[in-house]
Amino acid sequence: MKKREFWFVVGSQFLYGQDVLDTVETRAKEMAAELSKVLPCPLVYKVTAKTNKEIADVVKEANYHDECAGIVTWCHTFSPSKMWINGLASLQKPYCHLATQYNKEIPNEEIDMDFMNLNQAAHGDREHGFIAARLRMPRKVIAGYWQDEKVHKRLSDWMRAAVGVAVSKEMKVMRFGDNMREVAVTEGDKVEVQTKLGWQVNTWAVGDLVKEMNAVTDAEIDALVAEYEANYDIATDNTAAIRYQAREELAMKKMLDREGCKAFTNTFQDLYGMEQLPGLASQHLMAQGYGYGGEGDWKVSAMTAILKAMGEGGNGASGFMEDYTYHLVEGQEYSLGAHMLEVCPSLAADKPRIETHHLGIGMNEKDPARLVFEGKEGPAIVASLIDMGGRMRLIVQDIEAVKPILPMPNLPVARVMWRAMPDLTTGVECWITAGGAHHTVLSYDVTAEMMRDWARMMDIEFVHITKDTTPEKLEEELLVKDLIWKLK
Repeated sequence: MKKREFWFVVGSQFLYGQDVLDTVETRAKEMAAELSKVLPCPLVYKVTAKTNKEIADVVKEANYHDECAGIVTWCHTFSPSKMWINGLASLQKPYCHLATQYNKEIPNEEIDMDFMNLNQAAHGDREHGFIAARLRMPRKVIAGYWQDEKVHKRLSDWMRAAVGVAVSKEMKVMRFGDNMREVAVTEGDKVEVQTKLGWQVNTWAVGDLVKEMNAVTDAEIDALVAEYEANYDIATDNTAAIRYQAREELAMKKMLDREGCKAFTNTFQDLYGMEQLPGLASQHLMAQGYGYGGEGDWKVSAMTAILKAMGEGGNGASGFMEDYTYHLVEGQEYSLGAHMLEVCPSLAADKPRIETHHLGIGMNEKDPARLVFEGKEGPAIVASLIDMGGRMRLIVQDIEAVKPILPMPNLPVARVMWRAMPDLTTGVECWITAGGAHHTVLSYDVTAEMMRDWARMMDIEFVHITKDTTPEKLEEELLVKDLIWKLK
């Protein structure tokens, strides 16, 4: 978030005289400064735009300014929208139209025609909104008083989604080996994804990782193990397994950072030259903001990194997840989410424990160390990006995470339990009908509205399963969307 900023472009015109323009500029600078105090990124006043050239120039500058993650527009006075056409048509950054006004109330004694000419956002924002609708532009419209907390929250969330777009455009995914054999949903068109979302998804040999592991020093391992001991409870005597995970983590991080990758995948079917599947290693990397996908699932890996960036500074909780099993007792229907090893400790309700257990799947020569914990309680979402062939579909489901209703003392992995919306069985039917994957990103920080905004900015299909969703309504929605997206 600290690397990004948003540009505040205010609309007006010469018709009202220089005094009005000076007032508009003064107020716009004040608003940008005050809003910057409560938003996750600075809102930088750029210009009171009065001509086609001013607008086109500031948009051109925004497009090529890496720190600019989007623009926020507002029309203090009437701003004829034909002069916005060239600029908006060339805009390549996320765009939010803030429909507000400087004053909160109509001043009964002061209001006259001079006041009306200056304070006519109700007039100007409608003209501005028309041209974006006419151009069929993806945008966010936020209406309300600029000092209200509700407006701050919605603008903050939109900014976070826009940061997710910036992160997506820069995303590089390092795949250690290929996908798990014969799995369909983890596949996808990498060329289409790079064209649409900006992701660069490539493969590195597991043998190259093993070479990097062999070059890790004992001193480096000692330092990382000390970090483990500071952050986690050690609940195993098998220090060799912990040190091996540290070796794997250090090697993977060096390769990721060297290549500029913020996400990675591996698969238990390809551990050439390795003794253990990275468990603790992958978990601790995720805690540092890297995305991860099991079984070679590069789509969920990249999405994990993107949601972590979008949720930065929040509850600290977005992570790779998998639906594992259900509790189907009537009135107590829950999903149990987990994975073999790799659940991010940002999801933990309490201090995680490092444990070592046998992993009865894959090519592990020795028992991998991993973090074991229960997940946090509270409202959350699970998100799945799937390739529908010719287009991407983002599926988001609202959930309510709970303290696990059973202690499950013999389950040697991290776990999160939740109540799916609208209820477990209906939610499962809707998820399956939409084609949702078994791998998801679970987030306590990122909301469904933020993901809808992100999907709109990326121009991909969005499906939201809520407390009000029914299988019948969803089937109709998917049929209509299928027709629409085939026509696009």
